[in-house]
Amino acid sequence: MANAYNILNDPFLNKGTAFTERERESLGLIGTLPNKVQTIQEQAKRVYEQYELRPEGMQKRKFLMEIFNTNRTLFYYVVEQHIEELLPVIYDPVIAPAIEKYSEIFMKPQGAAFLSIDNPNDVKASLENAAGGRKIKLIVVTDGEGILGIGDWGENGVNISVGKLMVYTAAAGIDPREVLPVSLDVGTNNETLINDPLYLGEKHARVTGERYYDFVDKFVNIAREVFPDVYIHFEDFGRDNATKILNKYRKEIPVFNDDVQGTGIVCLSGVLGALNISKEKFTDQIFLTFGAGTAGMGIANMMYREMLVEGMDPEEAKKHFYLVDKQGLLFSDTAGITPEQKPFVRDRSEFKNADELTNLEAVVKAVHPTVMIGTSTTPGAFTEAVVKEMAAHTERPIIFPISNPTKLIEASAANLIEWTDGRALVATGVPSAPVEYKGVTYHIGQANNALIYPGLGLGVLASEAKLVTDGMLSAAAHSLGGIVDPNEKGAPVLPPVSKIQSFSAKEAVSVAQAAIDENLVAKGITDAKAATEKMKWIPKY
Repeated sequence: MANAYNILNDPFLNKGTAFTERERESLGLIGTLPNKVQTIQEQAKRVYEQYELRPEGMQKRKFLMEIFNTNRTLFYYVVEQHIEELLPVIYDPVIAPAIEKYSEIFMKPQGAAFLSIDNPNDVKASLENAAGGRKIKLIVVTDGEGILGIGDWGENGVNISVGKLMVYTAAAGIDPREVLPVSLDVGTNNETLINDPLYLGEKHARVTGERYYDFVDKFVNIAREVFPDVYIHFEDFGRDNATKILNKYRKEIPVFNDDVQGTGIVCLSGVLGALNISKEKFTDQIFLTFGAGTAGMGIANMMYREMLVEGMDPEEAKKHFYLVDKQGLLFSDTAGITPEQKPFVRDRSEFKNADELTNLEAVVKAVHPTVMIGTSTTPGAFTEAVVKEMAAHTERPIIFPISNPTKLIEASAANLIEWTDGRALVATGVPSAPVEYKGVTYHIGQANNALIYPGLGLGVLASEAKLVTDGMLSAAAHSLGGIVDPNEKGAPVLPPVSKIQSFSAKEAVSVAQAAIDENLVAKGITDAKAATEKMKWIPKY
């Protein structure tokens, strides 16, 4: 009976009512399940019908998580059947309130490893215990400081690691038995959490400085010791730490930071898709990044590197970028400039009215951007006046309000289309419904990192790449940016989430091929397509 109990309570082994009569007999399951043996298709139909009965949002997600915790194969089978509908529920935007309520609604740890800076000697045991003997190839780790657009949520942020890994499997077929969500609990500066008796994390201010970096280093080193081939995805670290941590490890082991690199890649893909439609040159674009934090600087850097790939002189390329933050245009003498911002700031001598460039509209009037990307988490920042001013100086303005969740978006797609008389090429960070305007249906691309990181991860893991290079990231961007149909009226600048599995596979091949070309792969891997197909996991019994 103990054996039956263990099987039925292990989400990787449990098939529920799909266990055959022979399996029930050999595994000691006789009498532990209803007599009817169902196919996975029959199970999935029942699950989806029950899902539809749940109220929108958190209740639907809670039901799906019950399936996730019970039967991983069935969970991913259902998600793949309804991926466009379910992706926003298991990940963004519904994951935001799920993170805020994590400690209150906690039921199961969902296979995560919880590491505390107050118990650094437990790191190895924690990783081994959470893995439970599984061979881990992919870790998504967060310290919970910069969760989506909602900030510091401490230990609750582990949900973002769980959600990201769900997307890796649903979109790219990463084997769920080989992934591990990790939380680095270094405290929180969120007083609401510290004062909440139900909060499950360490109740003290965030640890910073040398002790913090030593803890991150300990995690990375032990993770690579316990799981020698692991690919580490850093997620939602704070703006002061994200780039610093990425740069420390990216030349030594395969690592990726979704906020620094993923957002940049998907926005580059979107711009490439938009330029396929407008027939304009990449090197002619003027970029304005509104929000110069981790994501904003990741975007600026990715666009800048593409300028260099196109053959532009580095100093000339930098002149195509303008950073705007809450204080306005960033200048070389602006207080608090970060190392990531420094290469792109401007000199006041370039402008006759430099002291007046303290808001977005004034900057747009002064610099005439052709591409404007918002990561500011300032709702409504792309006003009608700002958008019309931009559109007055470029035929096809490229406007990406990508802050999320929905309540923080800089402008709606419908307003952007209307304010530019249908000329804007738009992508949003959250799902947007098609926009009907003057007889044309405009399909809105979603600048969701989920379009990028699953295929990238599959390519990295399939090729057993030793590093994740700029060349591999560029290959991912071009792979995605080349999918749109430039001749279709109202065509999106990015492919729809409904096709995420097919283009993740295409992207993985491009990434693996780039790794092969750079001689960064394991011995014997010479065929990118064969390697990615061999790696792909399919949800079936």
